[in-house]
This record gives sequence, structure tokens and C-alpha cells, in this order.
Amino acid sequence: MDLEKYFIKSDLIPAVIQEKSTGDVLMVAWMNRESMAKTLETGYTWFWSRSRQELWNKGATSGHLQKIVDIWSDCDDDTLLITVEQTGAACHTGSHSCFFKKIK
Repeated sequence: MDLEKYFIKSDLIPAVIQEKSTGDVLMVAWMNRESMAKTLETGYTWFWSRSRQELWNKGATSGHLQKIVDIWSDCDDDTLLITVEQTGAACHTGSHSCFFKKIK
């Protein structure tokens, strides 16, 4: 698969992670070419850490893995929607989803 079409506008692409069984949006993270390739190759999510400037495999240290079910691209090929089977909490705080702070 040629990944270049996803990186025409930027070297990073946002990935919205959604739990397949509940429809919950679990998190948003960034992918570069290498992390997207590793995600496709392994069947588990890999991201690019903008703060640490390194690849990270979600759940590699916590055991809270995200097994890929589907990967969708938006109409402009500049955002991904990844549905997963989530093991444990998705958020580093221990919350199931990173989206737990209601504003309004």
C-alpha cells in the first residue's frame, strides 16, 4: 500500500481511535509514515509522540493494547478513523477514554 497520499499535506496525520463495541471515541493521536506502516503490519496501533519524538506502541508498557478492526480515511485523506478492540483503559490517566472532561 502506498502511504504517501496520506502525507501530502503534512508529515503527521491525526488518528481518531474509536472502540468498535461501544462507538466511544477513546483518543486522538498522531501518526507518521513509519507508525502507520507498523500499524498496518502488526494489527495494533502505533503512533508518533510529538513530545518524545519517537514511535510508541499503544499499550506496550501498560498492556492496554488496541487491536485494529478497521482503518478509514476521511474524504481528503488527511485524517484517519481507526476502530479498535480496546484492552483496558485507553487514557494514561486510567480513564477508559481520554474524553471525560465535559465542558458544556
